[in-house]
Amino acid sequence: MNTTTATDVPQLEAIGLGKSYGDKEVLRDLAFKADRGEFVCIVGPSGTGKTTLLRCLARLIEPTSGEVRVDGRVVTEPPAEVSVVFQDYSRSLMPWMRVDANIALPLRRYRLDRAERDARVAEALEQVGLAGNGRLYPWEMSGGMQQRAAIARSLAYRPEVLIMDEPFASVDAQTRADLEDLMLSIRDRLGVTIVLVTHDIDEAVYLADQVVVLFGRPASVAATIPVPLGPDRDQLTTKARPDYLELRERIHKMIMRASAGSTAAN
Repeated sequence: MNTTTATDVPQLEAIGLGKSYGDKEVLRDLAFKADRGEFVCIVGPSGTGKTTLLRCLARLIEPTSGEVRVDGRVVTEPPAEVSVVFQDYSRSLMPWMRVDANIALPLRRYRLDRAERDARVAEALEQVGLAGNGRLYPWEMSGGMQQRAAIARSLAYRPEVLIMDEPFASVDAQTRADLEDLMLSIRDRLGVTIVLVTHDIDEAVYLADQVVVLFGRPASVAATIPVPLGPDRDQLTTKARPDYLELRERIHKMIMRASAGSTAAN
């Protein structure tokens, strides 16, 4: 008898994923999963195909082989349950539109009445700490505020899965730390599943429940490393813990070896 329940099925799963651009193979037989409410960080050497992987997961591009599943269902088009936050917030926000209009933009597909749309926008702004700032234009905001607005736009969509491509790479160190803590808070409060690509190993270990390490060209999964640091994390205490430092060193060594191997192969 099949005793599998909906909660046993990964919320997001890549199975044997491959992607080629003509003769250039970028991903090969790549597999990983994210369970409901899990925070997964993907790391690897530069040029490993991390952004290509995220675009395949969101079905913004079509994989050459394998499949992506959301809640056990094979996706063949951008799934309604998934939203994406890109690295370059300055391009993802329309500069001629006020922030509230930017956030409301993806809600058009739902054909919501104005009251419901406005309520979602206000809720999303509050969730990212921007309540009362909806009438600003993006160019009137700091970089950190712009990225919060980009995150709010994804949250207004009320996704089950949030995919993030190097979302904090363009902000200063303190803003980056604040945004990291914001995402942990959002995951805890809303129960959203988050898959985040980063080059920053410290960030990956601090945020993740598991870190997926990519290597090779074409890329595949070198290791999936659980991060048993618990739910209560802060920038000072967590990053001074011996188990945090051990995980950070382990992943750093893996990436250094992968980078050295890739350089030797070329």
